[in-house]
Amino acid sequence: MTDDTRAIDAVLFDLGNVLVRWDPYLPYRDTHTREEVDRFLAESDFWALNHAQDAGESWASVRDRLGRTRPDLVPMLDVYVTRYAEALPGEVPGAAELVRDVRAVGLRAYGLTNWGAETWPLAAERAPVVRLLEGVVVSGHERVAKPDPEIYRRAVARFGLDPARTLFTDDAERNVAAAARLGFRTHLFTGHDGLRAALAALGVRLGRDS
Repeated sequence: MTDDTRAIDAVLFDLGNVLVRWDPYLPYRDTHTREEVDRFLAESDFWALNHAQDAGESWASVRDRLGRTRPDLVPMLDVYVTRYAEALPGEVPGAAELVRDVRAVGLRAYGLTNWGAETWPLAAERAPVVRLLEGVVVSGHERVAKPDPEIYRRAVARFGLDPARTLFTDDAERNVAAAARLGFRTHLFTGHDGLRAALAALGVRLGRDS
C-alpha cells in the first residue's frame, strides 16, 4: 500500500538501542561492580576505542593500542570482548512490531549502524528484528562510521534513497545532526512511541496507530 500524501517513503534506522539492545555493563555483571566498570570506561576512553572498532579497526589492534598506554586496563577490555554476546540481551521491546508495521504500509526499512565487523554476526543472532530490514550498512564493513557524512552517502547510494523522503532515526544527537545536514528528515530516538508519533506527523500511520 502506498500513499502519495506522505512526506516520506523510507525509514533508515540506527540499530543499537533503537532496534537492538546494547549494554556494555552486562559482560561484567558477575565479575565487577558498576563503579569498577565506570572507572574502566573512563580511564580507557572506552567510547573512543569502541568507535575505532566501529570504524573498522580490529579488537586486536585496539587491545594493542590500549596496552601501550594502560596495560593494567587490558584485562577489563578482554572481559568485554570475550563476553560481548552478553552485551546484546535481545531486541528493544516493540522493535519487531514497529519494523513490520513500517513495511506493512509500504515504506522501505533499512539500517545504518555503527557496529564492528567482528561482532556484527551476533546482531541478527541475538535480535531477529535485524532480518526484517531490507538491508543494513554496517560501519565496520565500510571502515567509516557515523557521524562521518560518507557513511550516510553510501546508504543513500546502496539503497536508492532520497534523503528528503527518508526519515533517519538514531539515539545519538550528533548522528541525527549529521543526517539533517545531508537533507534527511530526522528524529532523535527516545522510544518507539515517539518514533510512531514522528511518523504520524509525516503522514504515516502504522498498525495500531491508524
